[in-house]
Amino acid sequence: MPNFMPEAVRGSFSLLVLTISTTFWTLLLCLTALLKAAVPIQSWRLLCDRVMQAISRAWVGCYNLGLELTKTVVWDIQGADGLKAENWYLVIANHQSWVDIVVLQKAFHRKAPMLKFFLKRELIWVPILGIAWWVLEFPFLRRSTSVRKDLETTRNACEKFKSAPVSIMNFVEGTRFTSKKHQEQDSPYKHLLKPKSVGIALVLGSLGEQIHSILDVTIVYPEGVRQIWDFLCCRSIKIKVQVRQLPVTNELVGDYIKDRDFRRHFDNWLDKLWREKDESFEKLLKVSGP
Repeated sequence: MPNFMPEAVRGSFSLLVLTISTTFWTLLLCLTALLKAAVPIQSWRLLCDRVMQAISRAWVGCYNLGLELTKTVVWDIQGADGLKAENWYLVIANHQSWVDIVVLQKAFHRKAPMLKFFLKRELIWVPILGIAWWVLEFPFLRRSTSVRKDLETTRNACEKFKSAPVSIMNFVEGTRFTSKKHQEQDSPYKHLLKPKSVGIALVLGSLGEQIHSILDVTIVYPEGVRQIWDFLCCRSIKIKVQVRQLPVTNELVGDYIKDRDFRRHFDNWLDKLWREKDESFEKLLKVSGP
């Protein structure tokens, strides 16, 4: 797209292309889902699942191409090589903007299984995307006042991940980073909010034997964090991504709710990991871009 084009026009055009693309791929997913439901034969349903995964990959590939055509994105992605589509992964990352989802899709496209997020139930009402997430069986969690009920909901969702390789995505901070939230939390980390252990502990407890490794992702925007509209409008942006593969050891699999010693050990492990991530963030921020 020509650089002289006003940013608002650039953003509107990008949003239009994104909406058309999302609608097209969502319709294909819905059609495949209807075909899957129409024939109650396990082999047929497995075939439809593979088709939907292929559609999802094509969708992400289409969006990545759109990024290349509408703006200059200087990517610095480290550590994402060597992943395998036949493995299960638990992906954890810091969270600053909805753009993070675009970044993660780019970093793992055709390198790891499809990313599946735990979503707040309210997001099912997001136009078009909510339908796509539902068809793809992303788990929608109803936040309740009972921690045990939330955990049971998460445990049930994990059962759906056992049938085919998947990359289970969790923003363990639970919300997007802002200076206000950072101050309110009195966070001990310079660039991060406090992580929440319970979600990933339950995933590891349910799928520990199947998960090949934990992918610890640090996302940095050296020129400043952009929200989604600013991202669509911008002409160029630098994005740095560092991926660390961590082994799933026996010490990380246990009963987080009932075993106090395990809970204390897991919380300490995550705190150490988050301190390392904070240091990595600082280094990525200081090192000049490519």
